[in-house]
Amino acid sequence: MKQLEIKEITLEGNRYYVRPFPAMKAAGMSGELFSILGPILGSVLPMIVGAGNVLDMNVEGLAGALSSLSGDKVERIVGELLVKHGNVSVEQEDGRTVRLTEDLANEMFCGEVHNMFLLAFEVIKENYAGFFEKVLPLSGPGKRDKQGKTKSA
Repeated sequence: MKQLEIKEITLEGNRYYVRPFPAMKAAGMSGELFSILGPILGSVLPMIVGAGNVLDMNVEGLAGALSSLSGDKVERIVGELLVKHGNVSVEQEDGRTVRLTEDLANEMFCGEVHNMFLLAFEVIKENYAGFFEKVLPLSGPGKRDKQGKTKSA
């Protein structure tokens, strides 16, 4: 079952385990998520057109685009992506794996918020990659062939 497939992500020596959201939960979150990603994609799309995949954007572009968004909105969606639904776990120093909670996230990412954004972006990729790979190229400057190369319209 796809919902039980776990993706392992390592950031700065910490090992995280991400399970996909149930389809209906992902659909419900998509409105707010895309309201945040819309401005981001608008800012970074010129940097990634021709790069092969919308999800290959660079961190500098992502950080620059995030700076124009409401802090409350970003905090709410990051909380939804990382802790609210219990879909992210982290391996502790003693080898135990525990669910990422808000308190644990606050401790782990204190002074290293960039890692929290990178993890949130990995959760987005895990849950919405099909949208970015299949839907956005259809509305972009060129369509992609079966090998992922851009063809002129």
